[in-house]
Amino acid sequence: MSQQKPKRASGFDSPSGGRWRLHQEHRSRVAAFFGELVGTAMFVLIDCLGCVQTPIFNNTHFQSGLTFGLAILIAIQCFGSVSGAHLNPAITLAATLYGVLHWGMAIAYFVAQVAGAFIGYGLLVAVLPHNAIKGVDNPAGVCVTVLASDISVLQGLFIEFLITCCVVMVACSLWDPRNAKLKDSVPVRFGSWEHHWIYWVGPLVVGAVTSLIYRCAFKGDEVIELRSSNAKIRVIEEVVLP
Repeated sequence: MSQQKPKRASGFDSPSGGRWRLHQEHRSRVAAFFGELVGTAMFVLIDCLGCVQTPIFNNTHFQSGLTFGLAILIAIQCFGSVSGAHLNPAITLAATLYGVLHWGMAIAYFVAQVAGAFIGYGLLVAVLPHNAIKGVDNPAGVCVTVLASDISVLQGLFIEFLITCCVVMVACSLWDPRNAKLKDSVPVRFGSWEHHWIYWVGPLVVGAVTSLIYRCAFKGDEVIELRSSNAKIRVIEEVVLP
């Protein structure tokens, strides 16, 4: 009698209809990647639209802040249950060091966020006239990583460190197993490259430091199943890389 060879595991199912489709686990990972990409693009586009000021439309800090909050709300509502709506490499780094995201998916999230930020800002430039993007008051462009004239490089770095510390601390507390409501969000901006390193170094360093401090000092021992129906986000724990 001939022995039947065991079937090799693959990332595809072959349903009775004859069409191939991804396993549910792999589909979740692909969906999470595109959730971060589209969510970041959506957030950057809406947020930066709220920063536009022209001679016809006199914008204010209150209006910009309100638009910023609504942009976060929209992105989380759309993709929070798909990818967690990190929208920022600092939050993704913190999630990985905290232990709720695998490094493979963290790299995928990072790529999606950077690409999504470029897409979002590219759409902004495409849909608005040039004088709405750059003007007398904002020669570098609207919604860009440029320090104010009275802010030094060191001050700018420290500001990014402090505000990201607050956001990462909130995210870590929501990832804590003792907390049943798992949600997180944080902004990302892209534009001028004059001082862009500040907005990478500050958030990423504090994302690593704060998440490790919280994990060592505050994280609870209670364990909950993050993939259960009671969870508010889907946490991708592992990824099998070829």
